Amino acid sequence: MIVLFTDFGLSGPYTGQVKAVLAGRAPGVPVIDLFADAPAFQPYPCAYLLAAYCVAVPQGGVLLGVVDPGVGTDRLPLAVRADDRWYVGPDNGLFELVMRRAASVEAWAIDWRPERLSASFHGRDLFAPVAAGLALGGPVPGTPVPAERVRRPDWPDDLAQIVYIDVYGNAMTGLRASTLPADAVLTVAGRPVLPARTFGAVPPGEAFWYGNSNGLAEIAVNRGRADTVLGLGVGDPVGLSS
Repeated sequence: MIVLFTDFGLSGPYTGQVKAVLAGRAPGVPVIDLFADAPAFQPYPCAYLLAAYCVAVPQGGVLLGVVDPGVGTDRLPLAVRADDRWYVGPDNGLFELVMRRAASVEAWAIDWRPERLSASFHGRDLFAPVAAGLALGGPVPGTPVPAERVRRPDWPDDLAQIVYIDVYGNAMTGLRASTLPADAVLTVAGRPVLPARTFGAVPPGEAFWYGNSNGLAEIAVNRGRADTVLGLGVGDPVGLSS
């Protein structure tokens, strides 16, 4: 299985072109759209989002992760094996939290280059062929590098920011709910937000936070949009009190 985590969107040609390469090089391998709307150009919040959702990748599967504002520069193209899952994408911190939370990590700088490599679309031209090869059980077309070389040790274990707004307007944070006291009060946009276990536990129109189905603390409004009601966006800080 190949799982896609990108900021390409589903409109326009980009995701389709990547999937066409994958289908041509690894026919019969399922390709799953996990995120096509990851925060654009922002590998920092995306790293926390990806770490929470990478469990969708089965053991031995490949996650193709492309949030790559440095495409075409000298940043490394990277393949990472973490706890028997493969991750292919740019070396810009996108895989930092995956590596940090894994029991075992190996990393490679991808040396292979296709005959045609555009300066602006490595997701299609470089990363997709490599991901397809790994999904078929092929070797990494690259050179092993020490994992420490591609790490971001200064990034926090949990990110006290909004990292994603979903289709309902719910605001996911980079905080794992398991690290927070059950009675913690989150503060966003100068407003306190109390915890609740379910949407139905609060009246319609009321804001609350809860541990979402993938373990992140998420801010929501029952039958409303937290992004609109609270004025939230990706990158907004999240305070904590109890």
